[in-house]
Amino acid sequence: MEITWWGHATCTVEDSGVRLLTDPVFARRLAHLRRRRGAPPPARAAVADAVLVSHLHADHLHLPSLARLAAGTKLLVPRGAVRAVPGLRRLVRLDVVEVGPGDTEKVGPVTVRVVPALHDGRRMPVGPRRSPALGFVVDGRARTYFAGDTGLFDTMAEEAGPVDVALLPVGGWGPGLGHHHLDATRAAEALRRLAPASAVPVHYGTYWPIGLDAVRPHEFHSPGDEFVRKAAVSAPGVRVHLLDHGESVRPEVRR
Repeated sequence: MEITWWGHATCTVEDSGVRLLTDPVFARRLAHLRRRRGAPPPARAAVADAVLVSHLHADHLHLPSLARLAAGTKLLVPRGAVRAVPGLRRLVRLDVVEVGPGDTEKVGPVTVRVVPALHDGRRMPVGPRRSPALGFVVDGRARTYFAGDTGLFDTMAEEAGPVDVALLPVGGWGPGLGHHHLDATRAAEALRRLAPASAVPVHYGTYWPIGLDAVRPHEFHSPGDEFVRKAAVSAPGVRVHLLDHGESVRPEVRR
């Protein structure tokens, strides 16, 4: 089993011969955001058996990136996404499946279980709250928890269940985070509660607003290292893999 971090919340999870891709964003620029570190992922990053989209924000559900997927790719999106994001209807080559917490989907020998997240799931900047924000547990040789974009909530560990690997957001794309996000401190507490064998920090150090390079730059550069330090105190039994963009790891699995 192998994890590759492509930047932001985009990861490839390879398990039991199945490739799953999380929240694919391959753009150099996204509205007011630019990719400040790391080259856009190579073409091979778009190769997947299934894609897991955590919520409707454009830095997680990015239509031009989804259009690069091969015909027949299964695309799991939050329930109500097709109504809220009409552009999804143009992706006729993909197998679009709307899911919500409690649902499961088979992808070859792997089972994907859908769990809740604490986040605003709307398609921004306008629109009613039509779709939930989601996390996913990939159950194959390992159990891998992709938290999506979320705050810390009381039942997180209960919803995820026993996991071997946790892909946790530890930052964001701007100089401020609300409580519906995990920063390094809250992510370390989430790690303590989840108690996996391994963790990979994501959702930091990739995109940043144009013109704000000098505004609180530590919130761009430092969340990964800060999470490693805090996790060593909060969850000393968990091995944290701090990856560079495009780097892969074969994390520890308890099974």
